[in-house]
Amino acid sequence: MPTGKRVDPYKNFRFLVEIDGIIQAGFREVTIPDSTQEPIEYREGNMPPTVMKQPGLVKYGNVSLKWGITDSLELYNWRKMVEDGKTKEARKNMAIILLDEEGSSAARWEFSEAWPSKYDAPDLNATGNEIAIENIEIVHEGMKRTQ
Repeated sequence: MPTGKRVDPYKNFRFLVEIDGIIQAGFREVTIPDSTQEPIEYREGNMPPTVMKQPGLVKYGNVSLKWGITDSLELYNWRKMVEDGKTKEARKNMAIILLDEEGSSAARWEFSEAWPSKYDAPDLNATGNEIAIENIEIVHEGMKRTQ
């Protein structure tokens, strides 16, 4: 019996992040969130003594971006918009794109109505020898994989 064509999985270290109106490269780490749906248990009195289950609300985890601090303030200013109460203007669409060996898009996750809910400045240590890392956590109202 002949075997099929070998398909290697993609590596997790080549990716891009697109955020409406914000261009920032050099992310160290991106956490793609999960999608969950709690079941709703339901039963009527004339049914057999078992519980029916129906899908409940869909919940999405948060996107987390980590990068080495530079002189760019674009992501910090995005968070500051939310802190200043400009939530309507702060909502953006974004995407995380996994790249293949040639640098072409291999997988794409899109997020709607995204806005930063948390900013974490880097920890500093005078005896350390590491890059200073900023972190931002982004909430959203929808996630879909389009590729």
